[in-house]
Amino acid sequence: MIRFDSDMETGKPTNIRFAIVGYGNIGKRHAEEIIVHKDASLIAIVETDPLTAKISKEKLQIPVYQTIDELLQNHNDLDVINICAPNGFHIPMALMAVKAGINVLVEKPMGLRKKECEELISLAKSSNKNVFCVLQNRYSPPAQFIHKMMTEKTLGKIYWVAINCYWNRDDRYYIPGSWRGTKELDGGPLYTQFSHFIDLLYWNFGPVKNIQSRFYNNNHPYLEGIEDTGTFSFDFEREGAGQFTYSTALHNANLESSITIIGEKGTIKAGGQYMEKIDYFNVEGLTMPVLETSLPPNDYGHFKGSAANHAFVIDNVVKALKGESYEMASAEDAAESVSIIEEVYKSRKL
Repeated sequence: MIRFDSDMETGKPTNIRFAIVGYGNIGKRHAEEIIVHKDASLIAIVETDPLTAKISKEKLQIPVYQTIDELLQNHNDLDVINICAPNGFHIPMALMAVKAGINVLVEKPMGLRKKECEELISLAKSSNKNVFCVLQNRYSPPAQFIHKMMTEKTLGKIYWVAINCYWNRDDRYYIPGSWRGTKELDGGPLYTQFSHFIDLLYWNFGPVKNIQSRFYNNNHPYLEGIEDTGTFSFDFEREGAGQFTYSTALHNANLESSITIIGEKGTIKAGGQYMEKIDYFNVEGLTMPVLETSLPPNDYGHFKGSAANHAFVIDNVVKALKGESYEMASAEDAAESVSIIEEVYKSRKL
C-alpha cells in the first residue's frame, strides 16, 4: 500500500496512523486521544471479546480484528501499534509489531521481566523502530516540578524519600475469570497499579540497591501468589535511601499517592489521591510557585487510576515520529522500572 501522508522534503509522516490492541478501559482512553489529535488517525482495533468488538466497530466505523496476526495481515500502512492488552502480553505483542516493521506504544508496565524488555529494545534498535512507553505520571505538573528540582539539585544532598500509595481494588475490580490478579498476566500491584510511581522514583533518583521487602494479603484471598499490601526499603546508588509502601486493601475508595523528599536544603511533599498537588514545600531561599492544575484521574466507574495524561503521551509519540520533539519516556527507563519491581518481588512467597 502506498502512503501519501508524508512530507515530500523530509519524508516524515504528516499524519500518524495508529492501531490499538486491546479495547478495554485503557484502550478506550488511547482511542479517545488519537481520534481528537489533529495529526493522528485510528485505523483499526484488535479485541478478542465479541461483544466489545461488535460495539466498538459500530461506534468507530473502523475494522476490528480478533488477533494481532489478522491486523498485521491486513495493514501494512500503520505507523504505531498501541499495546493495551494484559501485562503478560505486552512484550510478545510488541515483538510481533516491531518484527512487522511497525513502531509500538506499550502501556505500563512495559513487561514483567527486564530481560524481555531488553530483547524488545534490542530488536527495535536493530530494526530502526521506536518503542514508546506510557509513563503518563511524568506529565503531571507536580511531577514536572519535582523533576526540575531534582535535576537542578535544588534540595542539595538527598537524605530520604518516602512514597505511599493507598488504593482500593476489591471484588468489583477482580472479576472471576479475568486476567486481573493472576501472577502470569497481572504480576501484582507494583506492575498494574503502582508502576507509574516506581517510574517517578527511578526518573528522579536513579537506580536503587539493597532492597528489603515484605508482603501481605489482607482481604483478597482469591488472589494466588499476589499481595494486596507491601513495603520495601532501599538505598539509592547515588545518595540517600527510602521506602515505598503500598496497598490495594482500602475500603471502597483510593486514599493517597504521595512522595516526601527530605534533602539537605529543604523538604517537599507531593500528595493527594494521585500525587496531583504539592502538600508541603519548605526549601531554603525559595517560595513555592503556582503550578498548573493537574488533570483528573482516569475514571473507570467503580475504581480510578493515575492522572488522565494520555493526551500528552499520544502527542509526544506523534511529535517524535514527525521529528518535532524527543520522546518523553524512553523504553530504557521503562525497563529499569520493571527491573526494580522484579528485584522487589524476588522475596515474594505468598
